[in-house]
Amino acid sequence: MSNSAKAEAVLALHRFGMGPRPGSLAAVGTDPRGALIAELDRPLALSAAASLPTSAKAYRTVADANARRAARAKQAQQQAKKQQMAATPVAAGEQGQAQAQTEGAPAQGQEKDAAEIAAKQAADAVPDPGRPIYLQEAKLRSEAALAADIGFAERLVWFWSNHFCVSANRIQSMSGAYEREAVRANALGRFVDLLLAVEGHPAMLFYLDNLGSMGANSIAGINRSSGLNENFAREIMELHTLGVRTGYTQDDVIGFANVLTGWTLVPPGADPQHGGEFTFNPRLHEPGGQTVLGKRYEQEDAEQGRAVLRDLAAHPATATHVATKLARHFVADEPPPALVEQMAKTFRDTEGDLKQVAISMVSSDDAWRGPPSKLKRPGEWVVGMVRATGITTVDPVRFTGGQELLGEALWRPSAPKGDPDDEASWVDGIGRRLDVANNFAERITGTADPQVIIEDVFASEIAPEVKQAVGRAESRQQALALLFMSADFQRR
Repeated sequence: MSNSAKAEAVLALHRFGMGPRPGSLAAVGTDPRGALIAELDRPLALSAAASLPTSAKAYRTVADANARRAARAKQAQQQAKKQQMAATPVAAGEQGQAQAQTEGAPAQGQEKDAAEIAAKQAADAVPDPGRPIYLQEAKLRSEAALAADIGFAERLVWFWSNHFCVSANRIQSMSGAYEREAVRANALGRFVDLLLAVEGHPAMLFYLDNLGSMGANSIAGINRSSGLNENFAREIMELHTLGVRTGYTQDDVIGFANVLTGWTLVPPGADPQHGGEFTFNPRLHEPGGQTVLGKRYEQEDAEQGRAVLRDLAAHPATATHVATKLARHFVADEPPPALVEQMAKTFRDTEGDLKQVAISMVSSDDAWRGPPSKLKRPGEWVVGMVRATGITTVDPVRFTGGQELLGEALWRPSAPKGDPDDEASWVDGIGRRLDVANNFAERITGTADPQVIIEDVFASEIAPEVKQAVGRAESRQQALALLFMSADFQRR
């Protein structure tokens, strides 16, 4: 392989994949663009996903544990009060009454504290299943990225998961299953199918507070005098489809929010078999037709919302918004306008075929011309660092803890717009990356050789000054840390 071919292969792995790993250069070969496109034909499903619960099952599992926790706490509190009553002597005469008046309040406070402590201990004895489920999902996802030959398809899953983000801080048990069920299953299909899957997923409905949204004239709205939640509709238009300031008005948001009333989930207590699944509740739904972006929608059930989503997916502004975000993520903070327009045109011409949009991106010379100057986000850098050593299994506690330390906690974005995708948002965290690189280098110093990574994994496509610094390092740990902190690892 010529030097120019090696350079393009390494660039393909960094810019569009998860970074070089042992054997990945051979997988790319002499046709990096063809290799990237070929990877999109392989199944995206996770091989061990069958061992994990569905999002609804995970939700029910946590709800059941919470119910047991509450019951145990109540029983313990009642038992503590009975024991306190049995141990309290009955005061007699005036002396007893006076003593009760002066000492009763402190005694009652102590009894209340003891009952609360007993209740807390009983509740804590019931394990929280949400955290283990989250860690199992994190392990499966991380190891898929480590094992991929190139990782282009995995990067697309990560991109769409961030674009349509939910937060494990709100719905921990569903966060990983949501990505598997809604995002991964549709990341290489049509945008409209991906949009329908994510917006109708219970995790999204929970995250964007649509579960109890009700129309003012709905049965529930009249009986409860509760209100409409506009958040879900606004984020779909502003973040997921059209983009900010693309012609929709506040009236469009309100109309769409009314359309989405009734989109909720089955309460786990109401149905032990289907709790946590999507359902349309007509008692919450605002009756009658609604106007969104100048079009009238007269459907009376969930199809009203799906009809609006289909039209949003086909809107020209959505094509431009999606193309811009994809190009920014993979190519540059300020992507070439010609590349964005080419990708947007492919989106429009193929009715939102996301695989064809991805092919359009990597087939364009504009996507390859710029130097590897875009700073990798923390999660990408961590995976790239581990991939270079050939490690394919992870401790999810350590792995997710490292990402949280770097400011990009897995499935925990700070806002519905997802984690940022520009250098300015991450450059201040470089110092923390050094701590992570040093800790990782210390753990693998006995098994990882920096010279092997440079020569075999990267085919010597490492800056001369980095090779020199690694060669002069005082220890293997220091050499590895220097390599991991170099621009060759940090940028794509």
